[in-house]
Amino acid sequence: MRAMAYKTYGGPLEPVEIERPSPKSGQILIRARHSSINPIDWKLASGKFRLFLPVKLPAIPGYDVAGEVAEVGPGVNEFRVGDRVHARVLGGTGAACAEYVLAGLDVVSPVPPTMPLDVAAALPLAGMTALQGLRDEARLPMHGAKERVLVVGASGGVGHLAVQIARHAGANVSGVCSGRNAAMVTDLGAHEIIDYTQTDAYQGKGPWDVVLDCVGGSPFVWTKKLVRGGRFASALPSPTVFARAALNPLTSVRVRPVMMKSNAKDLRELDVLFERGALRVIIDGRYPLSKLADAWTRSKSGRAVGKIVIDIDE
Repeated sequence: MRAMAYKTYGGPLEPVEIERPSPKSGQILIRARHSSINPIDWKLASGKFRLFLPVKLPAIPGYDVAGEVAEVGPGVNEFRVGDRVHARVLGGTGAACAEYVLAGLDVVSPVPPTMPLDVAAALPLAGMTALQGLRDEARLPMHGAKERVLVVGASGGVGHLAVQIARHAGANVSGVCSGRNAAMVTDLGAHEIIDYTQTDAYQGKGPWDVVLDCVGGSPFVWTKKLVRGGRFASALPSPTVFARAALNPLTSVRVRPVMMKSNAKDLRELDVLFERGALRVIIDGRYPLSKLADAWTRSKSGRAVGKIVIDIDE
């Protein structure tokens, strides 16, 4: 089968032909139609995280996948060949940038009939990061929330989904983005736009009950903008976030890193929001599998709006 892989940290992405895998008990084999880009893909490939997230080389990158069930493992009765499914696969670098992808039943959800497969591929990692960041780490009630929520990086892959999830929960949502993306973020449900490119952009703004940081800033900047008892969650936690989180028992503001846990239950919850019309996935651009390096370049630019999709069938 076809795949894209890198053989060394920082090395080029290259097309490879490898043997098609076979599912074991509790697994299905997905005939991949689409994948999507997440910054963790190229960060792992760079070797930046090699000390605590080593990669077994050569490696096939990619965590998000959508397609049809090609084969089921022994004892699997939940899915049949031909079913449309999507997942955020576990282990290593994910290996979703390939024609066939293994996934455990614990991370797979059926794709709703109204959801296109490219959208299904764009949703899992970013969607679950947004959901778990708000619900689990920031402790935002998912129903009847009356709090003020600030989403930093509101036009990005995680951020644009977080805006919608927070709005659906009932929160008053402020979105931080550039002026060129203000209309889109407003259309997704933000009550207020903060254009970070403007001088004194935060003058007279806030305070907020919750800040979800989707760009990886210092928590010390944002905790000053939270009310007493406020919560800050970082979708791109740095050592500073972990250090500040250790001080939670001594402060009135809670800081938490978002360590996304892939699971079928949360993915199904996102699917239900999509079916209800409460969640849209914005696609910044699409690239064929052979142009995966170009997709990474776009992601590294920080200019992508929403998600970048990879078409496995070129």
